[in-house]
Amino acid sequence: MLERVPAWTLAVVAMLSVQLGAAVSIGLFDDIGVAGTAWLRLTLSAIVLILLVRPRYWQWSMRQLRAPVLLGVVSAGMTLCFLAAIDRLPLGTVVAIEFLGPLTVAALSSRTRRALAWPALALIGVVLLMEPWQADVDLIGIALAAVAAVGWALYIVITQHVGDRFDGFFGLSVSIPVAALITAVVGVPQAWGNLTLEVLLVGLGAAALLPLIPWSLEFLALRRLTKAAFGTLMALEPAFAAIIGFLVLSQGPQAMDLIGVALVIVAGVAAARTGDRDQQRPDLESPIT
Repeated sequence: MLERVPAWTLAVVAMLSVQLGAAVSIGLFDDIGVAGTAWLRLTLSAIVLILLVRPRYWQWSMRQLRAPVLLGVVSAGMTLCFLAAIDRLPLGTVVAIEFLGPLTVAALSSRTRRALAWPALALIGVVLLMEPWQADVDLIGIALAAVAAVGWALYIVITQHVGDRFDGFFGLSVSIPVAALITAVVGVPQAWGNLTLEVLLVGLGAAALLPLIPWSLEFLALRRLTKAAFGTLMALEPAFAAIIGFLVLSQGPQAMDLIGVALVIVAGVAAARTGDRDQQRPDLESPIT
């Protein structure tokens, strides 16, 4: 059914889910910490995904599992840095910085000068959202968001690779449990002793919003969009972050933010209209027998 939905629609729904999930996650920081929130979200997502997909891990070779395992490592680092950044900076600012990762992917993947115009326009919008000329700059928060940006760029490239080679959501059923195991190292000590029923219910909602729903939709979208189009379409993410930050977290945008939002929307829509991939995919990975 989702295969009939336009790829850009899947990406937009995924972005909205990401920002709502981020806003909900902030409410867990005081109870179980940043790392504990990352671990709880990923662990609950992994449990749900395993129950739904029912992967038989032993049927794949180590060579076949290499890419989804790497995706899990990248996803863990990206999640931890992103949550740590939004604990220090407004959601819209963090996402604007983090978007530099997809923007770089879009620029490097573009093969025509015309295609490069959209990442360039989006970059102007991102700079306006970041407002780097402000004096009270949290350098640690910016550094965390920058590392998350690198993780996001790698996530796009590896996700498309895994999505092309694993049918359905088998790739995610490997990567998300790996990410959960990695974040457990720092997350369990923070969360241990504070996992009340209320925290678990909020965590389940946050896990559905991020990563379960958006990463699944992005998996499908990246099978049908080029990395350049997907990366530039992510320009809409700072706009959604600013909107969710205003509506849910009372982080009101300024006039400069609104101009930046307008620029990234134009760039994202323009990229999406010209970014469909050739639907031919490489051979899917089959379990070893």
